[in-house]
Amino acid sequence: MSSRPSTRFLASLFLLLFYSLADSFADLPSQFQAQQELTNINKSAILPTCPCRRAATLLEMDSKNGNECPKNITEASQIRHGLTLLDADFFNDIKVLEIAKGAKEFNIPIIRANRKLVASINGGLHNPSPLVFNPEWSKEQSQGKASRFNHPSASGIQRPNNEEDIAFMSVLKLGELIKKKQITSEELTGIFLKRLRRYNPVLESVVSYTEDLAYQQAKEADKLLSQGVHLGPLHGIPYGLKDIISVPLYKTTWGSTTFKNQVLNIEAWVYKRLKSAGAVLVAKLVTGSLAYDDIWFGGRTRNPWNIEEFSTGSSAGPAACTSAGMIPFAIGSETAGSITYPASRCGVTALRPTFGSVGRTGVMSLSESLDKLGPFCRNAADCAVILDVIRGKDPDDLSSRDIPFGDPFSVDITKLTVGYLDDADMEVVHVLESKGVKVVPFKLNYTVDSVQGILNFTMDVDMLAHFDEWQRSGKDDDYEAQDQWPVELRRARVVSAVDYLQAQRARGKLIQEVKENFNVDAFIGNATDWERVCMGNLVGLPVIVVPTGFKNIPNPPPTGTRRRTTVNTGIYAPPNHDHIALALAMAYQSATNHHKQRPPIDELGPNDTISNPPTVPIPPRRLHM
Repeated sequence: MSSRPSTRFLASLFLLLFYSLADSFADLPSQFQAQQELTNINKSAILPTCPCRRAATLLEMDSKNGNECPKNITEASQIRHGLTLLDADFFNDIKVLEIAKGAKEFNIPIIRANRKLVASINGGLHNPSPLVFNPEWSKEQSQGKASRFNHPSASGIQRPNNEEDIAFMSVLKLGELIKKKQITSEELTGIFLKRLRRYNPVLESVVSYTEDLAYQQAKEADKLLSQGVHLGPLHGIPYGLKDIISVPLYKTTWGSTTFKNQVLNIEAWVYKRLKSAGAVLVAKLVTGSLAYDDIWFGGRTRNPWNIEEFSTGSSAGPAACTSAGMIPFAIGSETAGSITYPASRCGVTALRPTFGSVGRTGVMSLSESLDKLGPFCRNAADCAVILDVIRGKDPDDLSSRDIPFGDPFSVDITKLTVGYLDDADMEVVHVLESKGVKVVPFKLNYTVDSVQGILNFTMDVDMLAHFDEWQRSGKDDDYEAQDQWPVELRRARVVSAVDYLQAQRARGKLIQEVKENFNVDAFIGNATDWERVCMGNLVGLPVIVVPTGFKNIPNPPPTGTRRRTTVNTGIYAPPNHDHIALALAMAYQSATNHHKQRPPIDELGPNDTISNPPTVPIPPRRLHM
C-alpha cells in the first residue's frame, strides 16, 4: 500500500485550514459548504458545531468512511425533500443530518411513549388536553352560578285531534299537554317512534332506535307526574341524540363502518342532563362518518324539504328528523358548520351556543377548542328552554363553564342595537325594527386573512391526535368517503407543532380584532357563509339559525311540486350573550310563521317522483363538521 497521503486525507486537511480561516463567512453558499463538509461524514455521525472540532472529526474519519459520502448526501437530500412539506427546507446538509439524528435519538422515543400513554384508543374520550380555550371577552371572568331562565307557560293548549298536528307542536306546548294530562309521555313516545320508522327509509336519518329505554323513561315520567312531581318543561318529551353522544347499552357508531358495532359504557354528560329533566330518548340519529358531512355507513341523509338533495353537515340526523316532525327536538354538534349548515338546508331553528356552554363528556371529539353541542328545534323559544337544561359546568370537561347567561325571555329588545350585514335577510331586519329594535348597517372588520386555514389546522391536527391509531392501523382505507377525513388527516400529519401554535397565535389576533369591532349587541347575516362559519367557530360566537321563507327548487318538474328550497338567516351575538340572539329570534318568530311550515317528505305532489339516486348534480362537499 502506498505511503502517500490519500485524496480524502488531503481533502480533510484542506477543510481543517478552511474552517480555521473562514468561520466568520456566514454567507458562504450552503451547497458548496455542505458538499465539502460531507466528504467524510459517517451516516451515523453528526459533525460538531465548532469549526475546529468539525475539521478534526473529518481528519479522524479519513478514508475508512469515505464510502459513506454518497449515502450521506442522499440521506440529506431525502430529508430536505421531506422538510419542504413543512416549509422548513432552509437548513444546510450538516444541519439536516443533525435534525435526523436528534429526531431519531430524542424525539421519536418521546413521541412513541406519549402515544402509548394516551393515543391507543380512538375518539378523544379520555385524557383531554389541559390547554383550554376560553372565548370570554371580559377581562374579569364570570363569577357565580347562572340562574335558570323564566320560560313562559303555554297556557290554554288543547290536544289536537290528529297525530300529525301533535308531531309538529313545540316542546313548550307538548310539555303543557303532558303537564295537564291531556296526553301521556308513553303515548307521545309511541307517536314519535312511529314517525321515525315511517320516514327513516326515505330520509336515512336514524342509526338506532332506543325503544326499550324510551318506554322505560316515558313510564317513569308518567309515574312521577301521577305522584305530583313535575320535572320541568322537558318532562316526558321525546328527543334524539346525534350518534357521537354515548348512551350505555346502545351502539355509539360515530357514523363509521369501523365503529358501527361500538358500545361505550359511558353516560354522556348532556344525556345525563336531559334524563334528569325527564326527557325521553327515542333514537340515536345519523352523524356523518366521524362527524364529517352527511355520508355515513348506512347511506346519506336527505333533506325533508327536498328529498332529491342531501342534508349537508354531520348533524344530518338531528336536522332532518326535527324538520320532518319525527322528534320534537334533537341535540347535534358543531366544529365547523355542522349545526348551521343542516339547520339551514332542512329549514329548522337551531342554536350553536357559546363555546363551553355545554359539557362534552362522553362525546366523540374532533377538536377540544372547537366542538360544541346545541339543540335543533321547532322555534327559538324551544332552543332557549333546551339550552337552559343542558348548559352548565361539566366536571370532566375542562372547557365547560357555568356561564351566567341573561334570561332570553326577559330581554328588552328595544334597548338593543342590531347590525345587519350585506347578506342579511331584510325581512328579519324590518320585523325587528318594527318591534323597536335599533337596526344599523354593519360590517365586522378584521385583518386576519387566513381564517379558513387557521380552522383547518386547528381542527385537523386535533382530530388526528384523537384518531392517531385509526390512521396508523390503516382503518382510514375503510372510510365511507375517501375525499374527506382520509385526505384531511394525511395532510395534517405534516403540520408541525410550531405551525400549529402559530395558527393559534393568529387565532388570538382574530379574536382580539373581532372583539374590538363587534360594536353592536348582535348582528344579522348569512348563516352558511364559509368564512363566517370559520370565524364564528374560532372566536366562539353563538348564532341561531332562523327559517325566513322558501323559494322554488331549481328545475322543478313541469307538473309542479311541493318541494322547496328553504331560506334562512343567522343572528349572531358576542360570546356569553346567547340570550340576546335567542330573544331577537323569538321576537322575529312571534311575527312570522316560516318556522311552522311542514315539509312534504312523501307528499311531493301528484306527478312528482324522485329517482334514486337523484339526477340533480351534487355540488362538491365542503368541510361541514
